[in-house]
Amino acid sequence: MLYSLPYNDANPAVLENFERNIFSVTRQVRYSESDPNLSIDLVVFLNGIAIATLELKNPWTNQTVYHAKQYKSDRDPREPLFQFARCIVHFAVDTDEVWMTTKLDRASTYFLPLNKGDNFGKGNPPNPNGHKSAYLWEELLTRQSLTNIIEHFAILPGDARTPLQQKSLYFPRYHQLDVVRQLLTHARANDVGHSYLIQHSAGSGKSNSITWTAYQLIELYAPGSDLPMFDSVVVVTDRRVLDKQIRDNIRNFSEMKNIIAAANSSSELRTALETGKRIIITTIQKFPFIVDGVEDLGDRNFAIIIDEAHSSQSGQAADKMNTALGSDDDEPEDLQDKILKAMEGRKLGKNASYFAFTATPKNTTLEKFGQRAADGKFVPFHLYSMKQAIEEGFILDVLANYTTYRSYYEIQKSIQDNPQFDTVKAQKKLRAFVEGHKETIATKADIMMPILLLPVITNCGSITGRKLLSMRTLFHIFDSSS
Repeated sequence: MLYSLPYNDANPAVLENFERNIFSVTRQVRYSESDPNLSIDLVVFLNGIAIATLELKNPWTNQTVYHAKQYKSDRDPREPLFQFARCIVHFAVDTDEVWMTTKLDRASTYFLPLNKGDNFGKGNPPNPNGHKSAYLWEELLTRQSLTNIIEHFAILPGDARTPLQQKSLYFPRYHQLDVVRQLLTHARANDVGHSYLIQHSAGSGKSNSITWTAYQLIELYAPGSDLPMFDSVVVVTDRRVLDKQIRDNIRNFSEMKNIIAAANSSSELRTALETGKRIIITTIQKFPFIVDGVEDLGDRNFAIIIDEAHSSQSGQAADKMNTALGSDDDEPEDLQDKILKAMEGRKLGKNASYFAFTATPKNTTLEKFGQRAADGKFVPFHLYSMKQAIEEGFILDVLANYTTYRSYYEIQKSIQDNPQFDTVKAQKKLRAFVEGHKETIATKADIMMPILLLPVITNCGSITGRKLLSMRTLFHIFDSSS
C-alpha cells in the first residue's frame, strides 16, 4: 500500500518506486451515507487511502482553531472516516495555529498542539512569507515528510490480543518531530563523534522522543554509504523505574524482535556491546562501563542516548522533598555529576556520538554536551522550554496561584538598652536561623504537601504529560526562587 522512502541512495529503484506513490488532497469530502450533506474541509489520501483530515478556519469569518475543533461536536466517530485508527491524524487549523488528535471521542476528544512555539512559549512565530501555520503544508505534509512520519513516527503499539479501543495511536508533536530530524540531519552530515544536548522540559513527551531517536539512529546512513552509521544505540536512563518504563516504551514501538537488549549488569552490557545488539538499554550506574566499552571497541560506532532529565531530584530540592515525605534516605549522588565524573579526563571517542536529554542542565553539562554560541556561551542543541510546557498546559504553573504566610518571632534582650545591640543585624541573623531550622521546614512541609498533592492525585488519570505536575519542577522552582 506504500512504497517506502529510501534510507540511502544505494539502490535507485527504491527511489523510483517511492515516486510512484500517489499523494492527493480532496476538498469538501462527503463522508456520510446517512447524511450526504455532511462534509469535511480537506482529506489527504495516499494511494487512495485516507490518512489525514483537516478542518480549516480563518479570522475573516471570525473563526479560529478552537472552532476547527468541531470534531468534538460535529463529527460522529462511528463514521468510517472517523473511526479510530482509520486515519492517522485529524488536524484543526487556522492561520495561526495547528492542533491535532488521533482519536475522536465526541466531547472527550483531546487535542494536542502541533505548534512550533513562539519566544519560548506557545503558538507560532510570525511568518514574513505567509500564515503562521504555513509550516504544516510547507514542511510537515510534503511527500517525503509525510512518508517519514507514517513509517517512523506514527505507530499503534500493542499485540493482536489488545482491543483496538484500548490502544493508543501516536503522532509526534512539532518539537518531537523537529528534534529527531535535526539530530539525524546533523549526524548524517557531520559523521560520528559529536555531542548533543536536548533540553526538553517536563511535559515534552521525552520518552517517545528518545524512542523515536533510538530507532531512527540505527537506520541512519551516511551519504553514499550502504552501511548504517551506528552499529548499536545505547539508551542510558537515570532510575530503575524509568529504565523499565523506557524499556517497555521502546519494546512497544518495536516491530522487529531480538534487536533490543536490557543490560542489568556490567557483564551483560559488555556482551550486548560485543555481540552488536542494535538497541541496548541500561542504567546510569553502568555509564563508566559504557565509556570503557566504547573505547575498547574502536572498530565500531555507537550512539549513546542519555536520559537524565531530573537533576533537581538531588541536592537541596530532593532534601526538602524527602523531609516533606518523612524520608531519611541519604542524599543521592547527583546524576549529572556522575556522568561528568565518568567522562572526566576523557576525550569523546571518534567512534561514539552522545545525545543527552535533560530538563535542567547544569553549566558543566552544557559545556560538555552543548554547542558554543556566537557570544561564547554554551546552549542546547534543541530546546522545549518550561515556559512553553506551562503555556501549552502540560505542566501546571505553580506560581499562578499561591498563598503567603507571615512568620512571627522575637528575640529577648538580656539588657534592655544594650548599646552594642544592632537591631537590623540581629533580625537578619534571627530570620536566617529560623527559616533554616528543621522544625520550620517540617512545619511548612506539613502545610504545603496536602495542598500540592491534591491536584496531583486529581490529575493522575488524565493526560500522561501532566502526571505528577511535576513534583521535580515544583521543588526546583521553590528551591531556585526561594
